[in-house]
Amino acid sequence: MRFRRKKDAVDETPVDEAGEQPVADAADDDPRAAGPYDVSEVDDDVERVDLGSLLITPEDEREVRLQVDEATDAVQSVLIAGPDGAVEFRAFAAPRHGDMWSQARPQIQADAAQRGGTATEREGRFGIELMLQQQVQMPDGSPGVQPSRVVGINGPRWFLRATFLGKPAVDPDDATAWDDTLAAVVVNRGGDAMPPGDPLPLTLPASARRQS
Repeated sequence: MRFRRKKDAVDETPVDEAGEQPVADAADDDPRAAGPYDVSEVDDDVERVDLGSLLITPEDEREVRLQVDEATDAVQSVLIAGPDGAVEFRAFAAPRHGDMWSQARPQIQADAAQRGGTATEREGRFGIELMLQQQVQMPDGSPGVQPSRVVGINGPRWFLRATFLGKPAVDPDDATAWDDTLAAVVVNRGGDAMPPGDPLPLTLPASARRQS
């Protein structure tokens, strides 16, 4: 399915008496200015995979995988995997003017600590991120550490959480291409009333649905 990226609006930034534009205030910076986007903000010829609440742009050498509950066939999350790492996407309903990422970070940090891991904050391309080190059991039974990087995006009545694994989690300063993958995501919140925090529904593409 094709969606068009809406053309940029005419620049109506006010000018001073000298005809120069004033310097923008830092508070006006929008971490979502270059994506990820709401479906109402796209109007381009980019081919995207329509998964219901998430529209994903296919990429060379990366595979789109769906985490599906085998008992119900419900899609739980979207995973994009490549040779050097992966990123998982989950989208949730949110208040119109809420900040779910600020609420979610302490919960993620507390959960990591309870499991014997750590979750530290860093400033990234999309704002504050969490760098997690989780205690895991290796295939041979020995203890190990699983690094991940969690990014939260507040959108119009939706919240998108991206969890990076592999190289984009270990070396976030060299993960521009993976951050671009997140920036290319389009969220389709839908108009139905939903409690904040409820997962937005994901659907299998028609071509991938199980045949009876």
